[in-house]
Amino acid sequence: MAQDFQSDIQAVQRIAAVPTILDVVCSTTGMGFAAVARVTEDRWIACQVLDNVHFGLPAGGELKVETTLCHEVRQHHEVIVIDNVAEDPIYADHHTPRIYGLQSYISVPIVLPDGTFFGTLCAIDPKPHKLSNPQTLATFKLFAELIAYHLDAGSKLSAARTDLLDAQAASELREQFIAVLGHDLRNPLASIDGGTRMLLKEPQSQTAQTILTLMRGSVLRMSRLIDNVMDFARGRLGGGIGLERISGISLNSTLEQVVAEITSAHPERSFETDIDVQDDVRVDHGRIGQMLSNILGNAVTHGSADAPVRVSAFVKDSTLYISVANGGNPIPDAAKVLLFQPFSRGEAGTSQQGLGLGLYIASQIAEAHGGRLEVSSDERETKFTFTMPIEPTRP
Repeated sequence: MAQDFQSDIQAVQRIAAVPTILDVVCSTTGMGFAAVARVTEDRWIACQVLDNVHFGLPAGGELKVETTLCHEVRQHHEVIVIDNVAEDPIYADHHTPRIYGLQSYISVPIVLPDGTFFGTLCAIDPKPHKLSNPQTLATFKLFAELIAYHLDAGSKLSAARTDLLDAQAASELREQFIAVLGHDLRNPLASIDGGTRMLLKEPQSQTAQTILTLMRGSVLRMSRLIDNVMDFARGRLGGGIGLERISGISLNSTLEQVVAEITSAHPERSFETDIDVQDDVRVDHGRIGQMLSNILGNAVTHGSADAPVRVSAFVKDSTLYISVANGGNPIPDAAKVLLFQPFSRGEAGTSQQGLGLGLYIASQIAEAHGGRLEVSSDERETKFTFTMPIEPTRP
């Protein structure tokens, strides 16, 4: 394999969502083999693969491009979908199904934002499957668009790093790029959110309903990540985290809504709540909700799955307390020092979870309210506690 394609393979494999995408593709369609392929005029190379039918092609493997239908997708930039090769008037006698022994096939072009054709998101199976329906086609197109945006973002970031001359220039460019990236990611995310909403309104199998619910949870998680990225960029570029404090609105409702969203996104986890804020607390409800969401997301990610996540909120001695506790291994002292710093992601083995901005943004929201966010951690539990003095309510 030529060295110039290795960077394309690595670019796809750096996209953390691709394995999940391939798994969802196979689970929802019944297809046994799915791949993200780099396709050029004379090369077809698998960048990432899920092979449940022992097709025998690993990531980095190559097929003769003229033997593939992806070759035709590259030429016309059009989707090719076959439910049953034996009954298909166009592809019943095509050489590709005969060569690879497939009966069902779907391939969607991956086109970068500048119009450049990268490759395909494709799936095959030796058995017929019903693929030519609006729901399946919409899902494939949304996934292909998401992969294209990730590839484009990664390419821009790589190019930017190449042009950096010193550490200060690297820091400034990273912050500006994060701001643009956070904004641009909302477009494909909105498409995925809209697609899953439409699919959930259609009759679905229990498996499909479960997968779509998980996808909605991923959309929620990605939305929180984008919010954190944008807040980080604003803070570093001089804007800071702005607040719009209001009174007369129940803080209980704000906190309970956040817990409900996290619970819906993680039905496999157990949550215990004791939220009882009777006082009229003047805060920015959106920011307090964001802070709690970030802390809860951290607890779900790093806490023990066997222990419930406990959320508490109350007022005592003119001070608002909001805490989130979870079981699991204690946080090492060395990690505590960096816990509220940007791009700090805890212990090794957890680096796949976000950018390490959640707790940093949460601490900044706490400070903007004149409060504090602190952590305690031992063998029994890890607990994050937000405290804020309550301003006297003015007539």
